Amino acid sequence: MGSYRSKLSVMMFLNIFIWGAWLPSMSLYLKSLGFNPDWQQPLILGTFNLAALTAMFFSTQFVDRHFAAERFLAFSMVVAGLAIFALKWTTAFWPFFTLMLIHSLFYVPTISITNSIAFANLKDPQHEFGQVRLWGTIGWIAAAWPFVFILADWAQIPAFGSVPIGQWLGKVFGTSKAGAEFTEAASYMFVAAGVASLVLAGFSLTLPHTPPKPAAEGAEKLAWLEAMKLLRVPFVLVLFIVTFIDSAVHQMYFFLTGKYLVEAVGIQANWVNTVMSIGQIAEIGTMAFLGYCLKRMGWRTTMTIGILGHTARFVVFAFYPTPLAAITVNLLHGICYAFFFATVYIFVDEFFPKDARSSAQGLFNFLILGLGPFVGNFAGGQLEAAFTTGTGSAAITDFRKLFLVPAGVALAAAIFLFLFFRPPLRADVTTEKALEDMPEEVH
Repeated sequence: MGSYRSKLSVMMFLNIFIWGAWLPSMSLYLKSLGFNPDWQQPLILGTFNLAALTAMFFSTQFVDRHFAAERFLAFSMVVAGLAIFALKWTTAFWPFFTLMLIHSLFYVPTISITNSIAFANLKDPQHEFGQVRLWGTIGWIAAAWPFVFILADWAQIPAFGSVPIGQWLGKVFGTSKAGAEFTEAASYMFVAAGVASLVLAGFSLTLPHTPPKPAAEGAEKLAWLEAMKLLRVPFVLVLFIVTFIDSAVHQMYFFLTGKYLVEAVGIQANWVNTVMSIGQIAEIGTMAFLGYCLKRMGWRTTMTIGILGHTARFVVFAFYPTPLAAITVNLLHGICYAFFFATVYIFVDEFFPKDARSSAQGLFNFLILGLGPFVGNFAGGQLEAAFTTGTGSAAITDFRKLFLVPAGVALAAAIFLFLFFRPPLRADVTTEKALEDMPEEVH
């Protein structure tokens, strides 16, 4: 089990490294290509979310009942890696959109698949999953930090040794490429993601064998439909609604923060990935203690605190647009992710029937990575347009009013969850049993 756990940790590292290599800077990169924020930027980012819908209805069905998970992971990573690698040389909108869609269709299912592989091979998932999943967070950070140097404007930086080391580092950290030079340097994020995808494809063949679980006789042949039926359980439905809202709010952070850091806070573009990855550093500590927090506080309180983290972060963004405040408040990302999203994954593993567990993960991934972020992308774009005056280089965005909108939405979602989310007190009372206990006319 120890060697399995090490392999699962490497799997998580590589899988999330791929995502972290491109997402933080994607909005700035798309803007540098001249894609508009009204529909082109949201549509490209939305390919990731559309792929979550496909994963729910198709990919996770194979993993559940027809395909060994680790082999499906290997095949998916080859296709996803080649597609995103090609984005390095793609600047026209429709080819860019097509390649991003292909990458997303094969990458997004692997987020559920890697979770399922981990849960299937850990002895005590509730307490061990957080420690394995934190390596995904480390992967995200590892993908972000090199771009401080890749995006630095080396033409303005003196030769190493020609000035004191402190002055040299100040130039490295304080200058950033702009215009076409920024676009060229930032495109290497696709190379990093592509290489990591191909490495994971090969490594997947060394993972523990996770065989398919054929449907029991008389069971629903469509595993996603079986998962959807569980929404008839009230506490699952409440969690489903809140997950959608929180996912949309979470995506607004990624859609808007890069622009906010550069335009309102004054942080250099080469530091955007790094500043946003500070939240992942906090996530490492939070994930390490997630099992303890769940045991002490329970599902509902832990998830509510996670949602309130979004409210606090956006309020600070709105009223304190300074480098110190913007950097410090990103530490709340650890709470936002671990206390809500990671907790949802663990909750699904505990409360859903075993033979539909991967598809149940896919059902919530449809919200966390699909419908919620898809709405969040377009909502973020519309909010940006609504609170921006002027055009081109003269455009000014009122980030204070803008960020108060998602802050208020997150607060409402937290209150709704706290009041109406009532899961069973005992872990052995599953959603399957809850369905059996419901009145016949509700079935």
